[in-house]
Amino acid sequence: MPGKHQHFQEPEVGCCGKYFLFGFNIVFWVLGALFLAIGLWAWSEKGVLSNISALTDLGGLDPVWLFVVVGGVMSVLGFAGCIGALRENTFLLKFFSVILGLIFFLELATGILAFVFKDWIRDQLNLFINNNVKAYRDDIDLQNLIDFAQEYWSCCGARGPNDWNLNIYFNCTDLNPSRERCGVPFSCCVRDPAEDVLNTQCGYDVRLKLELEQQGFIHTKGCVGQFEKWLQDNLIVVAGVFVGIALLQIFGICLAQNLVSDIKAVKANW
Repeated sequence: MPGKHQHFQEPEVGCCGKYFLFGFNIVFWVLGALFLAIGLWAWSEKGVLSNISALTDLGGLDPVWLFVVVGGVMSVLGFAGCIGALRENTFLLKFFSVILGLIFFLELATGILAFVFKDWIRDQLNLFINNNVKAYRDDIDLQNLIDFAQEYWSCCGARGPNDWNLNIYFNCTDLNPSRERCGVPFSCCVRDPAEDVLNTQCGYDVRLKLELEQQGFIHTKGCVGQFEKWLQDNLIVVAGVFVGIALLQIFGICLAQNLVSDIKAVKANW
C-alpha cells in the first residue's frame, strides 16, 4: 500500500543454539583435557615419557592408552566445537560435525559387525584376554584392570583358570621356580565374606587340586562367558547407554550444522 514501507527481517545467528553448543563443548573440552592429563601423568609416573620404546615393549594392553586416546579425541572435538561456535567459524564447526559423524558411523558399524560375527568376536576376545594374561606382571595398571574384571565378573582367565598357564609366573612347568607356580591371582579367589583382610596368597597351588575341589577356592568360569552373560542380563541398560550416546552425537551434529546454516545466511546478506 502507498505510504507504507515493508520491513524484511534480516537473517541472524541464533544465540540460543550458538551458546548451547558452546556450553556443550566446553564441558566436553574440559573432560577431555582431564582424561588426557591423567593419562600423561600415569605415563610420567611409569617412566614412559622418558622412554617412549616402553609403549611397544608391553605385550598386553596398557589401560593408560584409553585415557590418552579418548582424552585426545574429546579435547580436539571440544576445542573445535567450542571455538567454532564462539567465533562463528564454519571450518571448525564443519570439522566438528564430520569427525563426530565419523565416530557415530564407526560405532554403528562396530555394533552391526559384532552382532553378525559373534563367534569371530568371541575368539578375538579370548585371544585379547590371553595376551593380557601373559603380560599380567609387566604393568601395574594392566594388573589392576585384570584383577578388577575377574573380581567384578567372578571369573578366572579367558576360558578358565588354566589360561594362567600362559603366564611365566603361574604356569605349571617343572622348571618354573616361582612361588605362584600352578596358582592364580587373588582376584580369581572366592571371597569369604567374614574375611576383613584380603588374602593375596589364596590362589597359591590351587590348580594342583582336582577341578571339583578348585570350585571351593576359586571361580572356575572364564571371563568371556561371564561377560556375555552380564551383557545379556543388562542388555536394556547397555543398549540405553549406547542409544543415549548416539542421540547426544546426533544432537551435536544437528546443532553445529544449524549454526553453520545461520552463519552462511548472515554472510550472504553482507
